[in-house]
Amino acid sequence: MKKKIVWGLCFLSMISMFLLPLYATAQETVKLAVVEPFSGTFKDVSDRYTEGVIYAVKKINESGGLLGKKLEVMQIDAESNPAVAARKANAAIMKDGVKFMMTGAGSSIAAALSQVAEKQNVLLIGHGPHAASLTGEKCNRNFFRTSINTDISSYALATIMGKKGYKSIAIMAQDYSFGHEAVAAFKKKLAQVNPDAKIVSVLYHPVGNKDYAPYISQLLSSKPDAVFTPNWGNDLRVMLKQAISMGMKQKVYGYFMNDELLVQSFGSDDKQLIGFVGAESYEITIPTKKNKEFVADYYKVMGNYPTWLRGKGYIAVMFWAEAVKKAGTFEINDIINAWEGLSWEGPTGKMTMRACDHQAQVPVWTFEFVKSNPFFKHVFMGPATLVPTKDVDVPCEETGCKMKK
Repeated sequence: MKKKIVWGLCFLSMISMFLLPLYATAQETVKLAVVEPFSGTFKDVSDRYTEGVIYAVKKINESGGLLGKKLEVMQIDAESNPAVAARKANAAIMKDGVKFMMTGAGSSIAAALSQVAEKQNVLLIGHGPHAASLTGEKCNRNFFRTSINTDISSYALATIMGKKGYKSIAIMAQDYSFGHEAVAAFKKKLAQVNPDAKIVSVLYHPVGNKDYAPYISQLLSSKPDAVFTPNWGNDLRVMLKQAISMGMKQKVYGYFMNDELLVQSFGSDDKQLIGFVGAESYEITIPTKKNKEFVADYYKVMGNYPTWLRGKGYIAVMFWAEAVKKAGTFEINDIINAWEGLSWEGPTGKMTMRACDHQAQVPVWTFEFVKSNPFFKHVFMGPATLVPTKDVDVPCEETGCKMKK
């Protein structure tokens, strides 16, 4: 009997020897779930966001991890469907122990995930969804945005266009919350900067639209001096290509003009984009020392440039990591408290996470397409210009956020 007990204890000891390293590994790994439409029309947008996240995680892991733990990127296909995104996020939280999620492509997806994060008490980081309402009337303490929103982007472009003295402006936007919020903010700011400017047409189209001819015909018939659009991804590319082929000569001012795939889709006709203007929170032409170092290292490691989405994905991870370091723990409530009011110097300059609505206060940069640049053989954005904070600032009391603490 004693021999059986001894052998039993030895057997359990041997099993423990094998299981303990596996348990330790699991305990030392923190999952960072990226929830994006990895299939369908906007797959390229999601892939590029995630490349930036992967690079950031690689750099953190190579430097010893975060609080001694390795990070692991987990990709979840939202399928461009808010309900699907919410269902898969809940499954990842319950089955895989996910406590940290990120999302960039689609404000409707971010809104659904934000509700999940609040209910499950996990953290959601928005590194791209633009709808101002996410940190406005829909704000909650479990959602943090590290990029700019529709108010900020629209204010920047409306200020530029207003100061240019355009008398008539046409608008083309996607027909969902993001598009409507972007247009509303643009109209509000334009009226302040240039009360004489007239909006001659506002055209909304379905997300993922393929034929813009009817919309473009209406736009051209309104004879605007210039065009404003918050469109993104394939919708922006298809819209601009069809508009130019139909004879549009006006300059276009847009949120996401710094999309290299947009330019590449024009091929040898890319010169038609020269003079178009964009505004964003990240671009490779931002002239800071940290950005130049970041761009050079990213190219060395990844083999391409951290244009637009890649840079935003990287910045989101690194800013979140600073909050975790300050908290000294992976406990959600402690990280929330640590991130509120936290400042960090990134590639774009100083960023501060506003405690009242969890909207990062970040430098905003504008760019204009030029013929020659040091990164690509095709037309691309020229040197970035910093937009004065006073031109894009939205006081917390005007956002509609009523954060529950």
